Amino acid sequence: MGLKSGESGACILAVSSGSLLALVSTNPHTSSEPEVQERSMDQPSGRSFMQVLCEKYSPENFPYRRGPGMGVHVPATPQGSPMKDRLNLPSVLVLNSCGITCAGDENEIAAFCAHVSELDLSDNKLEDWHEVSKIVSNVPHLEFLNLSSNPLSLSVLERRCAGSFAGVRKLVLNNSKASWETVHTILQELPDLEELFLCLNDYETVSCSPVCCQSLKLLHITDNNLQDWTEIRKLGIMFPSLDTLILANNNLTTIEETEDSLARLFPNLRSINLHKSGLHCWEDIDKLNSFPKLEEVKLLGIPLLQSYTTEERRKLLIARLPSIVKLNGSIVADGEREDSERFFIRYYMEFPEEEVPFRYHELVTKYGKLEPLAVVDLRPQSSAKVEVHFQDKVEEMSIRLDQTVAELKKHLKTVVQLSTSNMLLFYLDQEAPFGPEEMKYSSRALHSYGIRDGDKIYVEPRMK
Repeated sequence: MGLKSGESGACILAVSSGSLLALVSTNPHTSSEPEVQERSMDQPSGRSFMQVLCEKYSPENFPYRRGPGMGVHVPATPQGSPMKDRLNLPSVLVLNSCGITCAGDENEIAAFCAHVSELDLSDNKLEDWHEVSKIVSNVPHLEFLNLSSNPLSLSVLERRCAGSFAGVRKLVLNNSKASWETVHTILQELPDLEELFLCLNDYETVSCSPVCCQSLKLLHITDNNLQDWTEIRKLGIMFPSLDTLILANNNLTTIEETEDSLARLFPNLRSINLHKSGLHCWEDIDKLNSFPKLEEVKLLGIPLLQSYTTEERRKLLIARLPSIVKLNGSIVADGEREDSERFFIRYYMEFPEEEVPFRYHELVTKYGKLEPLAVVDLRPQSSAKVEVHFQDKVEEMSIRLDQTVAELKKHLKTVVQLSTSNMLLFYLDQEAPFGPEEMKYSSRALHSYGIRDGDKIYVEPRMK
């Protein structure tokens, strides 16, 4: 099916028959022509971006799409197009794990990718920033680029190459082992960068950039080896507009900073993730209150909380962090906050004065000194002392409430001198307004009647 001119959300781009060479080279049934062989000799070994693109998004592998996307029309040659004259390219290209080592023909990239806005090149074999630059420089509307798990640490990123990334707003360099020098070069050339992912890069330190990146809002730097707060504070200096900082799995041991300094370092920080860090004292949690705009915190798997129950962890954290609206991904409702703050007061009320946190006194000022909660044992009663009435006799007995009516009859057999088959039992609740209740179901447990101390059981012979 052809793509009609003027169809909503799509357009047709005509390219010269020369651009068909990349397509011809991918078809095993097409004869090798001298020109194709000559061009392939100029390319680095391995698969090119353009080769993979043509293979994956051919009509055979990627059926025609209606809606957003680009149809690229290749005029037929006398031999006919091996790709049925068309590629159907979405605006989001996913070419991960395809063995890409180089760009391929730049003119063809420009012709095919003029509309592309997101590009995933993760887990390929790109090791030369020049090849990456050839791809990116020919995708003019690119905003998202994922280069994770490419061996790019093997080459140096020059500023002229980094300039081709200028329009990118979200950049993923996870497990690329990109050096801080490379990161700094990128930051200087990407004026609109908003999100940067630097996970799994084995960073033990942070190298400060000579220029602040005012545009960055989100930094994802999990699964590195950043343990000292002096390294984290450099991130605040480099990224003063940071809104979200994700530091999970870095074993950060403490937050060594004054409250005033923290407020200046991260004046716009709204969310911080410290999952599986090494924080081990409550003073570090209290310091999070120094971030003036902080409202979301993630703090699972830290040593400090290991000795507490799940309920205690959440309530103590909520009470210590009065400004947060979301904890560990869950909204903190007004009712939950009040419950947590009252729990906090009662939790610390028996502690020695020198161990009571300052937050305790703030909450006592808010709620007053609270009485300890009454201890209520909700476990079911296991036995009861009852009066057993038979004819004119009354005997006080202690009976197990986990036994059945049939078992009680066996127990009473010697007391009332009646066989179990000739015995009728009636239970009288001392507060019941309706009189005795016959206990006529042999398999019913006694505790289901709600028997308590002081109640009465009447035994009568069965009428023949």
